[in-house]
Amino acid sequence: MTEEEIRLAESSTRKKHWKRWGPYLSERAWGTVREDYSPHGNAWEYLPHDHARSRAYRWNEDGLAGISDRRQMICFALALWNERDPILKERVFGLTGNEGNHGEDVKEYYFYLDSTPSHSYMKYLYKYPQAEFPYAKLVEENRRRNKRQPEFELIDTGVFDDDRYFDVFVEYAKADVEDILIKITIANRGPEAANLRVLPTVWFRNTWSWGNHARRPKLHKAYPAPNPVIELNLSPLNQPQSNARWLHCEGSPELLFTENETNARRLFGTENYSPFVKDGINDNIVHGAKEAVNPGQVGTKAAAHYKLSLGLGETVVIRMRLADSDFKGTNAFAMFDKMFTVRQREADEFYATVIPQDLSADAQNVMRQGFAGMLWSKQFYHYVVKDWLRGDPDNPRPPQERRKGRNHQWTHLYNADVISMPDKWEYPWYAAWDLAFHCIPLALVDPDFAKEQLMLMLREWYMHPNGQIPAYEWALDDVNPPVHAWAAWRVYKIDKKRTGRGDREFLKRIFHKLMLNFTWWVNRKDAEGMNIFQGGFLGLDNIGVFDRGAPLPSGGFIEQSDGTSWMAMYTLNLLAIALELANEEPCYEDVASKFWEHFVYIAYAMSHRGQDGIGLWNEEDGFFYDVLKLPDGSHFPMKIRSMVGLIPLFAVETLEPEVLDRLPDFKRRLEWFIDNRPDLTESFACMRSRGMSERRLLSIANEDQLRSILKYMLDEREFLSPYGIRALSRFHQEKPYALNINGTEHRVDYEPGESSTGVFGGNSNWRGPIWFPVNFLLVESLQKFHHYLGNDFTIEFPTGSGNMKTLWDVAGELSRRMTNIFLRDEEGRRPVFGPLEKFQTDPHWRDLVLFHECFDGDSGSGVGASHQTGWTGLVTKLMQQSGESRELKKTEPVPAAVGAD
Repeated sequence: MTEEEIRLAESSTRKKHWKRWGPYLSERAWGTVREDYSPHGNAWEYLPHDHARSRAYRWNEDGLAGISDRRQMICFALALWNERDPILKERVFGLTGNEGNHGEDVKEYYFYLDSTPSHSYMKYLYKYPQAEFPYAKLVEENRRRNKRQPEFELIDTGVFDDDRYFDVFVEYAKADVEDILIKITIANRGPEAANLRVLPTVWFRNTWSWGNHARRPKLHKAYPAPNPVIELNLSPLNQPQSNARWLHCEGSPELLFTENETNARRLFGTENYSPFVKDGINDNIVHGAKEAVNPGQVGTKAAAHYKLSLGLGETVVIRMRLADSDFKGTNAFAMFDKMFTVRQREADEFYATVIPQDLSADAQNVMRQGFAGMLWSKQFYHYVVKDWLRGDPDNPRPPQERRKGRNHQWTHLYNADVISMPDKWEYPWYAAWDLAFHCIPLALVDPDFAKEQLMLMLREWYMHPNGQIPAYEWALDDVNPPVHAWAAWRVYKIDKKRTGRGDREFLKRIFHKLMLNFTWWVNRKDAEGMNIFQGGFLGLDNIGVFDRGAPLPSGGFIEQSDGTSWMAMYTLNLLAIALELANEEPCYEDVASKFWEHFVYIAYAMSHRGQDGIGLWNEEDGFFYDVLKLPDGSHFPMKIRSMVGLIPLFAVETLEPEVLDRLPDFKRRLEWFIDNRPDLTESFACMRSRGMSERRLLSIANEDQLRSILKYMLDEREFLSPYGIRALSRFHQEKPYALNINGTEHRVDYEPGESSTGVFGGNSNWRGPIWFPVNFLLVESLQKFHHYLGNDFTIEFPTGSGNMKTLWDVAGELSRRMTNIFLRDEEGRRPVFGPLEKFQTDPHWRDLVLFHECFDGDSGSGVGASHQTGWTGLVTKLMQQSGESRELKKTEPVPAAVGAD
């Protein structure tokens, strides 16, 4: 075992709590639902960026390159000032959903470079302009632009011209569970000397201002310069750990103290509880207000103020140590550099066991940063709906409208956990179906954490008593695709392959919980009891001609190809889990039979809906479509060639003959059903025919339907892009789908990049881009079909090329098309960066990888949230299992070292 694996084992058995500290600070806590106490849910406006420096957060904290303990009692992060900005740089800036021409969007450049799963070593990079940060210009120009114009980014303002910026690297290395070494390395990339103020900041999350009788903790100066020390007194917080921590600051920085209290005078024109408030250090540094900080050097927020002047190309290092020891006057930095060297070497040794060593240096760098993004995207998430609706005793009572407003039916929800976020700036809240995909790459490095995350969403203080899984804080009762069972099964198998044993206790616990959720789906989302499911937008935002999460302008409802297919997939996932459990506990055979029966009825309904025989499969086109059912009982297919028609491929599973032989009761029931109900099983792949190695197949799509769907999917004029499978066929570029309802035209056009519509805020587009989660499932589905059909089944790839490939080879090609988004091509350019020359050619930028929310269906450039390593982190699993394009591997240059030098 590597040293990191030993730490993970110690954490798992609670021998040592190596994960007690981690990157659990958000990049943004302002503009969130949790902090919104407005009458009508205007979260972006209630607590905007301009208030963030002055207002104490109620629920959780944010900060630049920050860390906290897992309950976020103590926080540490960086603040910077270039002596030109109007405010300290304490958090990254971005536009609200109403300011951006494509919705909310972060407008800074920061990168997650490295992290081990235990966070024994972490590295973060922030690029700070030396010119005044153009806050107003970014807001005004993006507000001026319409949805058909590109976003106006920070690099477009010119602040990085002539390399007039600082690279600020922040690294953490744990000497022990409660002993964290902190190294801040600043490099002046500009053509001349430049000044910089660096203010590493430590503070307590405000737990005492809400009328809950919590006592106020205290920070104070323990030792003066040189190497001053700040003591953190935890006793009032009644924490089970040691009562004190000490922040050791190398050199002779000035120590500044204030309180993490709201500046009510600035925000509301009322008197402050204390003369020292949250923005006191900001006012002291930027405005020279000496009275804004506590001369007694005590408070709940403190910073060490380093004044730097860096010459051309100069690099400066600041060293700090946050520990549970004051070292009693000894040198806290004696073994500092050696410990960093050790932890970095251990990180390398760990990742050598995860990342295939036959990958190119470039691909290994992409994988390493992919895992870093996954691990840095953990966040302490705090939201107690009952308290949030009711309000706090020592604060104004929330408006009455909130009692029947957002999330009012989720009063049982009590969230106070470290959770994997989609993107800690753009989406600093969990999304249930995103989280399921996160757990696949997480399982490669920390399967225990992946399993904990999946179980967490099903605990009684998360899952609704009726069985619904919470979607996300903007609407907890929205409906996401039911992929939790799939993720649990995949994580179980990844863990079993890596460790040699399956965690059956995890599988049993999550299976029982998932049956509650499955029952909710069956009872709530099958409008007519015909095994055709609705579900609403199902995470695909603007993919349809209507907003599928709102009442239809036509009335009636949509019988959804994707909603029904997701449910068919859900039944197969639960069937697979039940069969695995039945290997040792035969009682699960009965449950497996039930899920087999559910699948049969759903699969039949996809092609033959009820007595009228109208299904979702369109024989004329050879494709699955949504069906619009109108109030008068009439219905028709909405012929949009989109991911909705490909999702039926996800509902596929193969069974090994030895599994059936071990489970005679299940096999007998299955054979009886096939023999006695041919009316239900004749139209889809139903396990009667045996495939390669005597395997059986369960699939919505039969062989003829599979060929027809793949003909569209693998056509470069339709779905197939150089970078994966588009969410909408390029066919609709020339032939948009249009539907006239009551004199209003509703239409779907092919849009490979940003959305030109305002559906779901306009910050997400499923009408052409490449989305990793559904592409990943398509790859997996093709592998499963190959597992049954074998090498004799071949398909043209691409369609019309005459080049025949097995489905296994097609899956590999799709995987490598997706990974090529991030890899340098034969000209040394990464498609993800598009036309951004600085990212493509500058040695200090070109190997810094961003894992976007989705990717342009034509160019492969990044679209949407720029740090959504979340589900785009699936690229690490694709690289691990399918490698990279060999012709590129031979020619691509070696990546530059990502460091200060």
